[in-house]
Order: sequence, then structure tokens, then C-alpha cells
Amino acid sequence: MNYKSLHLNDVLTIENIYSIHYFEYMSDFSFPGETHDFWEFLCVDKGEVNVFADEMFHSLKKGDIIFHRPNEFHNVKSNGMIAPNLVVISFSCSSPAMLFFEKKVLQISEPERLLLGQIIQEARYAFKGRLDDPYQKELIRSENPRFAGEQLIKLYLQQFLLQMIRHYMVHTSPLTPPLAKSVKQKADGELFSQILEYMEVHVNENLSVAQICKSNSIGRSQLQKLFRSRSGYGAIEYFSRLKIDFAKQMIRERHYNFTQIADALGFSSIHYFSRQFKQITGMTPSEYASSIKALSDKPI
Repeated sequence: MNYKSLHLNDVLTIENIYSIHYFEYMSDFSFPGETHDFWEFLCVDKGEVNVFADEMFHSLKKGDIIFHRPNEFHNVKSNGMIAPNLVVISFSCSSPAMLFFEKKVLQISEPERLLLGQIIQEARYAFKGRLDDPYQKELIRSENPRFAGEQLIKLYLQQFLLQMIRHYMVHTSPLTPPLAKSVKQKADGELFSQILEYMEVHVNENLSVAQICKSNSIGRSQLQKLFRSRSGYGAIEYFSRLKIDFAKQMIRERHYNFTQIADALGFSSIHYFSRQFKQITGMTPSEYASSIKALSDKPI
């Protein structure tokens, strides 16, 4: 039997990578601005920032992402109240499909958030230096990288961009999943978002699995399955990490001391808070506070 090959078409290809950053800025951070001849996007993982792009003003909150086309002037500034966490990635791509992103401010979904997390994780092993250095002008390869890390970064980034385009394009594809499966995925996503909002509202309490289930009309096994599939953590483990994420933000904002932060987040004592903080971050609160510029923690 004579087989004939089929060349797979590429509609979007990343040619070069210039920077991969995960910033945890202070509430008074300000970057004066720049232009360059390659693409860049900024995604808000926590907090809020104000961005100017070619004289257009944008106020971005958690989950918002803005794309800067080549040679577009852009700057970013904290709003003075909330310390932001930002993902910033710059790259070259001459594919016509990139025109979709011109002058766009979009919202990332959960699968896209996970892809960004994978890019950041791979970058830590693939390149030397800190991912939170805003003055880094060149990526230096690590001496002991993970196998195929650079290729995975390229694939994850391409997948991220393609999924963003698919998500916002209004058309029906033959690859669209069956309606029942699509509806279930949407319902699971909405339920997960609902529970995350519930956790954030009650971050100053000590929630139990039973409380979360009762308040969100979900069974215990369904709750754990949902969190494992969407975050990689159990519900209570995620909640504990969420508390520490809030604590880190409060430390960076410099409005409260450690005892006040522990009280505000419902910890029984400053000692328990410190143990939990170190268990999750590998640092004590004081160590974290004194080395903010060296941090590039992965978001939960």
C-alpha cells in the first residue's frame, strides 16, 4: 500500500523569545515606558495596574491581558493601592494571525492561565537569572536545563496564543466538542470560579470542606475532583495557598505588620502564620519582606 504524507500547516510560529518575567511589584511601582520591534503581552495575575499603549489608557485587573504590537509605545504603573503580580512575555512572530491581537485587551480563561504557569515554570529551569528582573535584556541559557525546556516554552506559548484566538473568534469548527461536553466544561468552569470567589471573600476565615460544599451546593468528591483537575491542589490546600498569596500581597503593600496580617487572614497566632508561610513559600515572612526584589514565586 502506497501512503501519501500530509504536511501540517502552521498558522502561528514563535521565532524568537526576548523575555519571560513574573513580577511581584510594590503598590507604588511605575515603569516609564518603552518601544521595541517585537511583540509583548502583559497579564495581570493579581491586583491592578494602569497601562498606556500608544496614548490609549487601560485599567487592568486580575485575568486581563494586553498585547503590544511591535514599535508600540507602552508603559505600566501600579494604582498606588494594590500591589500587582504580572506576567510579561516578549517574542517575535511574523505570522499574519498575530494581527488578531493588535490593540486588544482580553481575559484569559483557566486553561490559558495554566499554560502561562507552565511557561514560567519551564523558564526557571531553562534560563539563568531572575524572572523578576525588569532590567534583564538577554536570556542566558542555564547550564543544567530540563530536557526540551526551550521547545516546550515555544509550544506552550504558541498554544496559548492559538487558544486565545480560538476563544474569541466567532465561528463553528468541526473540532468543536459535543454540546453536552461543552456545556459541562462551561458549567465546571463557572462553578470553579464561583468557589474561588467564595474563598477570596472568606479568606479571613478557617473554611472546612463541609462549609465550602454547603455554601456552593457541591458534593465533597466533586469538589476535590474539580480542584485537582483545575488547580492541581485539593480544595483546602488551595485555600491555604490563597491565604499565603494574600499575605504576600499585604507584606508588599507595607500597610500592616505580620501580627496584623495573621489576624486579618484568620490565623490563630503569629507563630502558626509564620509556620504556614514558610511551609508554602520556603521563607519566613521577614525573609520574604527583605528579599522582595529576588522573588519570582509561581502563582497557585
